[in-house]
Amino acid sequence: AAIAFIVQFFLTLIAFGSGAPGGLFAPSLILGSCLGHIIGAFQEYLLHAGSPTTYALAGMGAFFSGVSKVPITAIVIVFEMTTDFNLVLPLMIGSVTSYLVADKLVPGSLYDKLLKLKGINIEYKTSTEGILTKLTAREVMQSRVESLDAEMSVEEAMQAFSRSHHRGFPVVDDSRLVGIVTQTDLLKAGDSPNQELDKSIIIKQMVLRQIMTPEPVTVTPYHNLSNVLYLLDRYKISRLPVVEGKRLIGIITRADIIRTEADHLNCENPEKPPTEPSYVVYQTRSPSIGRGRLLLPIANPDTAATLIKMAVAIARERHYEIECVQIILVPRYSSPAETQVRTTQSRRLLRQTEVLGKKWQIPIHTQIRVAHDVAQAILETISDRHIDILLMGWKGSTDTPGRIFGNVVDTVVRQATCEVMLVKLGTQHSRQEGEAPATPTSQHPAVSTEDSGIQFNNWLIPMAGGPNAWLAIKLLPALVTLGNEPKIRLTRVFHPSEVKPDMKVLEDAIRQIIRRRQLYTTVIAEAVKAESVSEGVINLVSKGHYDVVVLGASREGMLQQAIKGNIPEAIASGVESTVILVRGAINAE
Repeated sequence: AAIAFIVQFFLTLIAFGSGAPGGLFAPSLILGSCLGHIIGAFQEYLLHAGSPTTYALAGMGAFFSGVSKVPITAIVIVFEMTTDFNLVLPLMIGSVTSYLVADKLVPGSLYDKLLKLKGINIEYKTSTEGILTKLTAREVMQSRVESLDAEMSVEEAMQAFSRSHHRGFPVVDDSRLVGIVTQTDLLKAGDSPNQELDKSIIIKQMVLRQIMTPEPVTVTPYHNLSNVLYLLDRYKISRLPVVEGKRLIGIITRADIIRTEADHLNCENPEKPPTEPSYVVYQTRSPSIGRGRLLLPIANPDTAATLIKMAVAIARERHYEIECVQIILVPRYSSPAETQVRTTQSRRLLRQTEVLGKKWQIPIHTQIRVAHDVAQAILETISDRHIDILLMGWKGSTDTPGRIFGNVVDTVVRQATCEVMLVKLGTQHSRQEGEAPATPTSQHPAVSTEDSGIQFNNWLIPMAGGPNAWLAIKLLPALVTLGNEPKIRLTRVFHPSEVKPDMKVLEDAIRQIIRRRQLYTTVIAEAVKAESVSEGVINLVSKGHYDVVVLGASREGMLQQAIKGNIPEAIASGVESTVILVRGAINAE
């Protein structure tokens, strides 16, 4: 038996190592039976008891169970060979003991090791149910919690919501959790059965303690995710504060749980970024002689020509260079640096920019980036190329829940450090009969846009005093060169309840325009009454046939959208004119 074991062991290594057809199932049974027979023979010789045959069969099952880590299969196979019920108990004891000892010493079966040698790595994923019971709230929660003080005024809370993307905040008093406030609470603030009371006056006198939800549902850091999900579903809420005693130490949301499940199911490290950096596959460079850089992402060939001419107009007036980028998307499972892409069509589109740049003697740089995400690629370009202003197209509406401008534009508006200019091109067509031909409106000749069928003659600029509206005034000298004898109207929309509208904003805007002597055009200022800003602007465009509406964009959150409505989207979708949104550099606000 010993000789058979040694010979079989080495012959198995030679046979398997040679790559010849064969297996390890039968050799493992033979090796196990030899070891079992040897032990049975010693038992019979020393104690004069036991049967070497029984030991050989039990050893066969135990050896196979230890090698393959399948104790039940080993018991069934050996029993089927013998059909001896007296063998079942020793087989069970031997196979299970062998499995436990082998798995403790060397986890994983022999077949897993052989697959790994061939480069095939099998990872056993934890089920969703296992994740929910294994992970605790402390492991998933956000430890950096934005909270509001209980004595904060409701007006200050509205500003905090506007600056954040959160839809609810914990309310604390001396670091102790006393309540929670949501956007719904703020929207209901000031509601009074007495209709004669002004809601805005009531809100000014209120503090968060009066409108918050006291004694909110909470969890401890030791609750598992199953308990957290049960509470979220039970009370129909989207977030749970995590407390130790009464002290707030974190907050956990449905999004945190979903992200954790996805990371575990995809075998990803939660700290690994979801996307890889974009990769430049093509670029051209011109002499760097400008005072700054304008970035122009080009995606739609139908609007590219007009956007290029707008970029040229701004670059000429500011003495900027133009950085033109085309972004090619690839699937997330593909690396941008290793994926092959075709750039012929993209290069053809970029050459339009180069041709126009040479005509106006403006430095044009072009590049093609391969990326997983358009917004991320734009932000990387802004950082890499030190961009001063971003000019990009915008479709004027979004169908994405929770977004104000759209997936890409929302991210860019909130995170881009440079000035941002979004353009939704209108649907106007060729010049009306009797209209004057193109004439210079500044020291530069006009950049014609007649071939695009889009007009830039009558400009409407609503002013509310925000910082981004003043950026529109600074851009006017460049933008009006796109039109034929352009006319500018500054307006302020005020509520009918206001007896005398404040015209100071419009007066300051006119003074700023007058200071820019190179801007020779007609400018008027007039206030208009309307129930809302969007309604007032849409009515003005409809009656005055304005070609372009310039608005100040912002990085405001969902609360502002819920209270006042999505003003830019409402205007852009409600008019056929071109709509331009401008937003100043973040570090300048």
